[in-house]
Amino acid sequence: MSQAIVLPKLLQVGQGALDTVGEIAIQLGCRRVMIISDPVMESLGQVERLRKIIDSAGVESETFTNTIPEPTEASILPAVTQVIDGHYDGVVALGGGSVIDSAKAIALLAKTRGRIRDHSVPNIVKMPIMPLIAIPTTAGTGSEVTKVTIITDQANDEKLLCMGPGLIPSAAVIDFELTMTAPTRITADTGIDALTHAIEAYVSGKAGLFTDQQALMAMKLIAPNLRQAVSTPNNTKAKEQMMLGATLAGVAFSNASVALVHGMSRPIGAHFHVPHGMSNAMLLPTVTEYSIPAAKPRYAECARAMGVADASTSDEQAVELLLNELKQINRDLEVPTMAQFGIDQQAYFDCLEVMAEQALASGSPGNNPRVPDKNQVIALYKAAW
Repeated sequence: MSQAIVLPKLLQVGQGALDTVGEIAIQLGCRRVMIISDPVMESLGQVERLRKIIDSAGVESETFTNTIPEPTEASILPAVTQVIDGHYDGVVALGGGSVIDSAKAIALLAKTRGRIRDHSVPNIVKMPIMPLIAIPTTAGTGSEVTKVTIITDQANDEKLLCMGPGLIPSAAVIDFELTMTAPTRITADTGIDALTHAIEAYVSGKAGLFTDQQALMAMKLIAPNLRQAVSTPNNTKAKEQMMLGATLAGVAFSNASVALVHGMSRPIGAHFHVPHGMSNAMLLPTVTEYSIPAAKPRYAECARAMGVADASTSDEQAVELLLNELKQINRDLEVPTMAQFGIDQQAYFDCLEVMAEQALASGSPGNNPRVPDKNQVIALYKAAW
């Protein structure tokens, strides 16, 4: 079976990569760009730094910094209007996954008009969006190299998944120095998100030889460095390894798809406003244990790539070690339970049927090694509580 691989036209990777953004904009034919970011990056001075880099290359720029975590359609529409009315010819995203997801949606709607729901699955975004340069400031989402964006319809708290080759950024600038000031909680949550991307891409029904290599290398880079990146924020080696691992995991899952963890995670985030990486972490051990019987050799290879098992370890032992490690990561990185996060138990259980329906409707659970029905998804939500 062949596998279609979609990547940005250009990847600029390594320390100092940010300094090339103006030149990249010119390569993409842009002369007037809108910088999309958030209040945190603005307060840290990174937005102004980026603007100076772009301006020094002779490219005009303006900024929109009102993006929000877990973006909604309402949160991006002012930027869409600004891009259209200002006759911009490109978009530059500086931030974490929510900023880059917002920028993709802005670049999509500014070009095609309409609403996000018009482009959500089962529709596939084939027409290229406006030229987009994605600059991640966290090591986790991989959004800079993916053909996916997730925007919440605030009318019913439904996370709308848009995907297709048209959504891939034109360029990705991967500079680990931008992650050095990330808060501990964000470093932990996005790091677990990246690890989940790699594991799910490797066990996905749409996995292939190319994405397997990206996923395995991502696990090798992320697993040994995740704790150090969180506990020692100035550890440049750990941060660099995490950044590259997150990007490779993004390449893997964008082309092989995620699976049941992500399918179940999105509704938790939409209904209870749990950060995406954290809701993945809450679900990962439970869903992995459910899925292992259908793909034991694959999960055993995950354990070996993560360094918790080796070639001499049997598959049976390796998957046990994998489960133990996933639970230990959650303990070490202080991932809260749903109750500790503040989710009301009755409200959660009242939402189970709707969340299960939304999880299955996303399509991601269909890629899982063990594909659940609605009742099984509900049972997994209960077990994860």
